[in-house]
Amino acid sequence: MIDKKQVITENQKGASDTGSTAVQVALLTARINNLSAHLTANKKDKHGQRGLQLLNGQRRRLLKYLERTNYDEYIALTDKLGIRRGQRIVR
Repeated sequence: MIDKKQVITENQKGASDTGSTAVQVALLTARINNLSAHLTANKKDKHGQRGLQLLNGQRRRLLKYLERTNYDEYIALTDKLGIRRGQRIVR
């Protein structure tokens, strides 16, 4: 189980920041890691696999937005969370 408050406090920019792109990506990453651990033990859970694909897609879209709007924050966040970046042209 993930601790949402801890994830939010680790990734927020200000005291009342709970919904910025970085916080959303961090929460999705925590959920993805939790679900991946579940799926390694339950390989036939097809509905869980679909949920994982949906979470990955949502995180990918948020990261794409963050890369487009604030590239330095995108680099810092992907390094912090251990997310692999695609082959993009460095600006």
